[in-house]
Amino acid sequence: MEEQSALITNDAVILGILMVMLAAIFATAHSGRPFWKKFYTYMPLVLMCYFLPSVLNTLGIVDPESSRLYFMASRYLLPASLILLTLSTDLKGIVNLGPKAIIMFLAGTTGIVIGGPIAVLIVSSFAPEVVGGAGPDAVWRGLTTIAGSWIGGGANQAAMKEIFQASDEIFSAMITVDVIVANIWMAFLLIGAGRSGTLDKMFKADASAIEALKKKIEDYRAGIAKIPDLTDTMVILGIAFGGTGLAHWIAEIVGPWFQQRQAFLDQYNLQSLASTFFWLIVVATTVGVGLSLTPLKKLEGAGASRFGSVFIFVLVATIGLNMDVTAILDNPGLFLVGLIWMSVHVTILLSVGKIIKAPFFFTAIGSQANVGGAASAPVVAAAFSPTLAPVGALLAVLGYALGTYGAILCGILMQAAAP
Repeated sequence: MEEQSALITNDAVILGILMVMLAAIFATAHSGRPFWKKFYTYMPLVLMCYFLPSVLNTLGIVDPESSRLYFMASRYLLPASLILLTLSTDLKGIVNLGPKAIIMFLAGTTGIVIGGPIAVLIVSSFAPEVVGGAGPDAVWRGLTTIAGSWIGGGANQAAMKEIFQASDEIFSAMITVDVIVANIWMAFLLIGAGRSGTLDKMFKADASAIEALKKKIEDYRAGIAKIPDLTDTMVILGIAFGGTGLAHWIAEIVGPWFQQRQAFLDQYNLQSLASTFFWLIVVATTVGVGLSLTPLKKLEGAGASRFGSVFIFVLVATIGLNMDVTAILDNPGLFLVGLIWMSVHVTILLSVGKIIKAPFFFTAIGSQANVGGAASAPVVAAAFSPTLAPVGALLAVLGYALGTYGAILCGILMQAAAP
């Protein structure tokens, strides 16, 4: 039977719908009406920005695979937002947060590395066919692409597909598991962000360093705050997209340079260095951090991070557009593997957090810098406070750096655990 096309295929129309959705979400979230106050107590604003666009996909109104909006947002708006969000970075303040942030990040990485083989072992004990398969269609090969995504990001995920030679069919199934399971966990993180004070008391955590950093940045912003004029806005956008252009230019030089040395990358398992997207994110973040050391940092007073947040939420909406909430009904066995895997990751995170008495902010960012990467780690950080978004961005870059190594180790362990 001939497949029906989506109802709406024009990207301009789809973008207009997404922007109206975002406007409606923000307007209702900040409404004084009792119903909306109660609604957003249980349904975080950011989660709605993912979920509502997903309805367009689920109902067949749009076909995200034929849309270029996610490509536009991830290649243009994401690097621009990273530049603007890190423009006001207080590097000294972040360092003063102490080693707990790095410890929780590494705990999250460890949870992904060992969680994969544990999930394979558990499921193989009662349903070996779910994690079986042979050749390129072997499930463990596909699971390595999830490991690459959950430790690093899309570049690492693509590298794992090539390294372990997963078929296109198994790779497509794993993308669905990756997106839905990761977003289920992110929903819990966003809910936890609104209850971080209570969770910190449960963990007996001292969040004073985080609060001090937030206050310092907020005081700085208040001290330089001004009503932006057209010149301020043009300079901010010039820096954002000029920096994005620079990042693309460098990425398109460095990425192919490494691609020409593929044998060296394969020898030392550094395949992610051949990805132009990897260098795009690294250069954009570096540009933002570098500019934070100059007088341009004062552009924060004219709302630089506000523009960055707008770009991030447009990206969030386009990610939601690619989600099909009914996909969890397909391949339920693979989703079980993903859920067990994520449970191991969460258990290790919470256990380490309890032991070292880490604030829930470090738990959330330590997890999301791995699982979500540069696209969502700043979003989760901003759910605690917009001033903390740079912490998520910086840790996400660390995830890109470690993603290939950790995913390869995880893949080897899953191959050994597979039936």
